[in-house]
Order: sequence, then C-alpha cells, then structure tokens
Amino acid sequence: MVDPNGEPDGQAPLLVEDEGPVDPAVEASPVRKRPKPGERRIQILQTLAAMLEQPGAERITTASLAARLDVSEAALYRHFASKAQMFEGLIEFIEQSMFTLLNQVQERESDPRAQVARSLTLLLQFAEKNPGMTRVMVGDALVYEHERLIVRMNQFFDRIESQLRTSLRAAADARGSPTPTVDAAAQASALLAFVLGRLQRYARSGFKRSPTEHLDAALHLLVP
Repeated sequence: MVDPNGEPDGQAPLLVEDEGPVDPAVEASPVRKRPKPGERRIQILQTLAAMLEQPGAERITTASLAARLDVSEAALYRHFASKAQMFEGLIEFIEQSMFTLLNQVQERESDPRAQVARSLTLLLQFAEKNPGMTRVMVGDALVYEHERLIVRMNQFFDRIESQLRTSLRAAADARGSPTPTVDAAAQASALLAFVLGRLQRYARSGFKRSPTEHLDAALHLLVP
C-alpha cells in the first residue's frame, strides 16, 4: 500500500572482545531494529490492508492484527486511538491517491469524454492493484465498524459522481443537448453504478474477476 522510505533505525552492533572462539549462532543473531517515528503507523496500515486481501477474510480484530505484527494490542493503541481510526487511515490513502490522479486527468485532458473514460479506468485500476482497499471501498470491510466510516466512503463516491457530472455536462453542451444537466446527472449515476458493480464483483469473487475486464469495450458503450 505505502512504501516508507529509508531503513529503520537500529542499535549499533555489539562489539565482541577477542576472548576466544565466538559461537556462530550468537554472532549471527539479528539485532532488533526500532522503527522510525511514523513508520510503525504505516506498517500497521499496510498489515491491515494485507489482511483484507485474504479472500473470505473474517472480521479483523485488533488482537489478530497485533498478532500478525508480533506486537501487543497496547502497542497498536499508541499509534491509533481505535480500530476505526485505522480504517480511516486506509480511507485517507484511497482519497488522497484517487483525487490526486483524478485532478491530474482534469488538468491534462481537454476532451470531457476522455476525462470520464480515463477517470473510470484509473479508479478500477487502483482497485485491481489494491484488493484490500477494494473491500473498504465497497463497504464489506466496514460492516461491523463505526458507521462514520461507511458515511465517509459514501462521500468519496459522491465526489466521484460530482466530477463525472461536471465532465458529462460539458460533453452534453458540446453536442447541443437541450437538457445537458439532466443528461449528465443520469449518465453519471449510471457510470457510478457500473463502477460499483465491478468493484463488488471483484471483491466477492475472491479477487478473481478483474474489475478492468473488457473495460475499453464497456467504456465505448457507456461513454460514446
């Protein structure tokens, strides 16, 4: 999910005085390294996302997450006040990643139809590369979590739909539609339903049905 830069801080290796043969097992013992500030937080989120990638994964508890990281639950709460806050960290990653990309599309593509097709492609490609995030996006991973997480994820898709409407209204204006606002709203709603359907199928197939399957052909039909 996130690739932290740099190596963790570690202690200086212990010096061994020349007092005779050294046991190779002792000499080769690894020195436990301490993560840099903020690195443990990223590691927790990476591990949570990886656990969500397991097809058929049950509800993840702080106990199972701590066990995967080989730390105590108390250690998790030094970085996050709650498990809901951990999921918020994943949602923030989704938001920042996607809206950075979508804003670049708006800046670089002058054709509104191309903006729409490129935006939908990036969204589905992001999901394909981040299966654990897909379960967050469709809400499967949030079913037993705090309601505010589902609300925030819904707001994410509301923003996506709003961006689609803006581009589609420009496209409707360009082709001389007498009702560009209505046309754009209807088409944006249909396109978002298409995306959500692809994401749901990907998650519920155990990540076997690619969300980008026959995508070019589908977009040709949906964004003529």
